[in-house]
Amino acid sequence: MHGKILIATAALVSVQLAHAQTPEKQEPPAGPRLAALDYAEIEQLSARYAHAIDHCTNGGYDYADLFVDDGEFAVADEWGAAPGQRRFRTMGRDALAVAAGGGPDGCRDPATLMGYGISHIVVNHVITATADGATGKSYLLAIGVGGKPTQIELQGGYEDVYVKTVDGWRFQSRIHVFPNIAESVQFGGER
Repeated sequence: MHGKILIATAALVSVQLAHAQTPEKQEPPAGPRLAALDYAEIEQLSARYAHAIDHCTNGGYDYADLFVDDGEFAVADEWGAAPGQRRFRTMGRDALAVAAGGGPDGCRDPATLMGYGISHIVVNHVITATADGATGKSYLLAIGVGGKPTQIELQGGYEDVYVKTVDGWRFQSRIHVFPNIAESVQFGGER
């Protein structure tokens, strides 16, 4: 009898220890959430941006159509810059198409455009859900800087605001944050 009590007690202690070491089920964090498909679609939006800006497809309108109707592209010297601190700012479909090298009259000669010959490589893309959609940050590597096909330069990155529309995810704004623009081989003093 004494042996059965010891075995029962040992079994009960083992079950209690096992339960004590089992982590409690945690609830997911409260707040806005995105589905896996949303993340994939936003990453594709960023990839389409690089192709559209590099190639002036559809007269620059493939680029412009990545933005909502009142979408904004701007350049800033620092992360988190307020609108009044931006060097360049453009809004609206035609203006965005012009920023991509096109516009109502089609694509201009690429050799006449600032940034001619570079390929945009957007990396380390971090997407965060918000109540209105999502925000994102990423780095921009430019290949072909200074007319040299193998030269690579870190050209800051992007701060984005994304919204989901009936046509899918679009940029509400994309701010090219370029803290080192004055030292840039492509745009600054080392030319």
